[in-house]
Amino acid sequence: MAKPRVFISSTFYDFKQVRADLDMFIESMGYDTIRNEEGDIPYGKDEALEEYCYKEIKGIDILVSIIGGRFGSESKRSHSSISQIELKTALKEGKQVYIFIEKNILAEYETYLLNKDGDMKYRYVNDVRIYNFIEEVKGLKANNNIKGFETASDITKYLKEQFAGLFQRFLEEQTRIKEISIINNLEKTAQTLNKLVNYLSDENKGQAEEINRILTINHPLVETLRTILDIPYNFYIEGTKDLDSLLVARGYRNTSSGLPEIEGIYTWAKDTNKTSHQIKISTELFDKEGKLIFVKKSDWNDEYLQYNEFEIADLEDLPF
Repeated sequence: MAKPRVFISSTFYDFKQVRADLDMFIESMGYDTIRNEEGDIPYGKDEALEEYCYKEIKGIDILVSIIGGRFGSESKRSHSSISQIELKTALKEGKQVYIFIEKNILAEYETYLLNKDGDMKYRYVNDVRIYNFIEEVKGLKANNNIKGFETASDITKYLKEQFAGLFQRFLEEQTRIKEISIINNLEKTAQTLNKLVNYLSDENKGQAEEINRILTINHPLVETLRTILDIPYNFYIEGTKDLDSLLVARGYRNTSSGLPEIEGIYTWAKDTNKTSHQIKISTELFDKEGKLIFVKKSDWNDEYLQYNEFEIADLEDLPF
């Protein structure tokens, strides 16, 4: 099973224990950790060792960059350190990046900004190029998520929240993919119906009933749902199955009773924050087979579709 690969980038000796703690945390999450000192990077014989670190970053998913007071080994590429170029490589490759900087360095960084044009010595860094690099990272327009830290637990706590957020976003995108699939199917149906409209209009001008069935693409029910659900694109509903798929994809659940034909309504509901949303649609809009019946705009009755919002009571506000 494929696992997310997390690269830990930092100077080594001052963060040896932090790197080990992060390794344990990442492994506990079920992810793969990439650490230079553990032999996780395959080195070749044709290039400088640091180049293989940069190549490894191309195959990772997340890079955790830890910046402290030591500049570290200088790269053969430039006057930057190897850990700085590792971060630059991840940013260039568009990887998910998390940057952690020791809090005392972040505090002294403000002093650096006021005096960077002068000749000053700084307490918490052994090379002013560290502050030069922080300034460069802070100047990025995107993917420069920076967090101050004091201990490894500060980093692991923040990463745990971020990893959970990434997973939630993934689930949300999966729901969106399902919705897009429904949209694509509706678009194909609309294209076919458009061709049939043209055919029936030209060849069967007397078949008003058939034309009206095809023209349900402009049904008042569709237009009303488009407004309520804030859908910016056109879509088509053929019957109750299409209607249920559309509403479920928008986060609603079917709450209809076992015999909606007797009660005369189909119902759907969803809860967001402290608000409950309810949609009621009359069964009069559908025939016995669940197909949508064409209704002219002039014959549309607002009672056919009712949308309501209710405030959900907070348990702390209840009198018991």
